[in-house]
Amino acid sequence: MRSVDYLNQLIPFPSVSSTSNVAVSRWVEQTLQKLEFQTEWLEYEDAAGLTKACVLGRRGPDAGRGFAYFCHTDVVPVESWSFPDSGPWEPLQTSDRLYGRGSCDMKGSLACMLAAAESAQGEAATTPLYIVATADEEIGLIGARHIAASSETYRDIVQRQCRAIIGEPTLLQVVHAHKGGRAMKVTSHGVAAHSSTGKGINANIAMIPFLSDLRELSLQIEGQAAWQDDRFQPPTINMNIGINDHTGALNITPAQSVCTVYFRTMPSIDSPGLVDQIRSLAERHGLEFQMMFQGESLFTDPQSAYVAELLDVTKTDASQTVAYGTDGSCLTELKDIVVLGPGDIRQAHTDDEWVSLDQLQKGTDLYGSLIQRWCLQAT
Repeated sequence: MRSVDYLNQLIPFPSVSSTSNVAVSRWVEQTLQKLEFQTEWLEYEDAAGLTKACVLGRRGPDAGRGFAYFCHTDVVPVESWSFPDSGPWEPLQTSDRLYGRGSCDMKGSLACMLAAAESAQGEAATTPLYIVATADEEIGLIGARHIAASSETYRDIVQRQCRAIIGEPTLLQVVHAHKGGRAMKVTSHGVAAHSSTGKGINANIAMIPFLSDLRELSLQIEGQAAWQDDRFQPPTINMNIGINDHTGALNITPAQSVCTVYFRTMPSIDSPGLVDQIRSLAERHGLEFQMMFQGESLFTDPQSAYVAELLDVTKTDASQTVAYGTDGSCLTELKDIVVLGPGDIRQAHTDDEWVSLDQLQKGTDLYGSLIQRWCLQAT
């Protein structure tokens, strides 16, 4: 199976988001070039000074809408690995599965698309096919943000309003909407000292009134219809509050106290308004406020002709919504965009990550049929 061949080459790249993904991106670039794609290399430096890269490929004529596929090459860290027969960077195939970090999320999907593109290589195309591989999806969609801001190939995709698919694992079910997110950091500053001296200023003490008000705000919006969207499950924003003073010993007065706030956005929610409320609470208590992350929810009309076409192709009755987010949060200029990929999201990020061989075959077949429908026939 060609998708298995490609996945066996992708898994050994330990492309955890905290490391550079240049090596795996070069492999993607070279593979796309072998498949007769013209490629764009988009490089940036992350906050830690590491070089990261996104690769965008285009094949086919300068005509028509075309088809754009999006994926990411980074994977989550391996803090434990329970599968005994191989390690996380050693792909192992059993009778019905392929194990390895990224096999499900989402190198398996990329392998399917590469196999589908290979099967169509040499056929006369009527519209262009795009394959886009981003970086740092797992830690804030950073690569997708760079693509949206700086890529000439992405501008071409937007101008054409390509039919677009984000290949995250959905068990090949059509997902027309997902939640976005907002992440904030509120910091209280004190003065460190040995606690026996009484000379320090405890940053946690200054944080407590803010936390009390934040709790009240969280309780106020809990259960209110204005902060729910019943098209999603769960229908709530799921505000998550974290607190840490980063102090290494019990007898040190904390010099800083950090509160992180994260909530899930949905199309009907006033996300900017809630951010403003949290910012105002921080400023009222003299605390430092920093916006860490903003990702929009993705929504394509489930009654649209595009979704209807995909339901017909996949032979499914209805499209779905999901609570997690994808690079689609940064690709909202595209009108016809869904999440649709092989693998089960329940296997993503697990310590024995795997994808079924059946899903790899069906994913390759599906992507191949879409290439045939949208790029090789007059549309």
